[in-house]
Amino acid sequence: MENTIALERGPALALPRQFFALIPGVLLLAALGYLGKFTEQSIARYGKAHHLTLPNIEYVLWAIVFGLVISNTIGVPEVFRPGVATYEFWLKAGIVLLGVRFVLGDVMRMGGISLVCVAIELAISILLMTWLGRVFRLSPKLTSLLAIGSSICGVSAIIAARGAIDADDEDASYSMAAILALGAVSLFAFPLIGHWFGMSDHAFGLWAGLAVDNTAEATAAGALYSDAAGKLAVLAKTARNATIGFVVLGYAVYWAHKAQAAAIRNKGAFLWQKFPKFVLGFLLISLLTTIGYFSKGQVADLANLSRWAFLLTFAGVGLRTNIREMSKQGLRPFLVGAIGEFAIAGVTLAMVLTVAKVYAF
Repeated sequence: MENTIALERGPALALPRQFFALIPGVLLLAALGYLGKFTEQSIARYGKAHHLTLPNIEYVLWAIVFGLVISNTIGVPEVFRPGVATYEFWLKAGIVLLGVRFVLGDVMRMGGISLVCVAIELAISILLMTWLGRVFRLSPKLTSLLAIGSSICGVSAIIAARGAIDADDEDASYSMAAILALGAVSLFAFPLIGHWFGMSDHAFGLWAGLAVDNTAEATAAGALYSDAAGKLAVLAKTARNATIGFVVLGYAVYWAHKAQAAAIRNKGAFLWQKFPKFVLGFLLISLLTTIGYFSKGQVADLANLSRWAFLLTFAGVGLRTNIREMSKQGLRPFLVGAIGEFAIAGVTLAMVLTVAKVYAF
């Protein structure tokens, strides 16, 4: 009887321990995020007080930079790692709450253009990465992971596909390292390119959402350009994310047909399992905002909570990026990733600039 009671209490007692284990890392995320916001505001105040025109480096980049400094100097101590790993949760929570800033009428007016652009980006990314993988003689499953990661949503898509096609951990690490490295470059390069071409907030947000793979980096790149561009980057990126289940299912069926992955018995259940549920939360919040469920004060509060969630997210991106470890992964996956990503960025840029002219946005 005593043994039975002990067994029953075990899981219940484990939950508080797991919760408390997250606290140090979450506090570190919050501290770095706040430090990023404080740095942005301090520079702005200094420039205003001394009548100087200083570059407006937004908090998202400062939070990432501070995280990168810690990750690549002293490293992230073990006690902080469980909490730091929650940055993806804060990203999804931030995107769900961001739905309060979108009314569905605006989303639907943009939907047709965005979906066409997403379909073109998906096809180009998959075909190009598959061809490059064969040219550079990468393993077939590593090639598949790079194609999936570059076409949909970076690391999240690679993680989902890794189990679906029974890829090796080494292949998953290679592909994730390549995607993360190129995502970090996009944070700096995309806003510069956007300003050089004189892109509108609408056009730049659409381009960032199409061409940047990880949702965190796409959101950050858009926010670095402007608040409006950040909103549009999330919208376009969400449209890409929504295809994850279908694309991963297609690859899983392909590899199962070649007897190199587990057979997919229930395709509907598989799609639901892989579908990013936070997309539904984003749409629900947007619907409630559209029908006037929230007051103006509540809309402002939810939007502010979204920004705080993103603060934690961007700090986590920096803390989880280890430049030394990525350099050990070898050159060929990075070459395939770099060539493919640059080509995809160029093609989508030309596509967005053309669409912007036609639709005058």
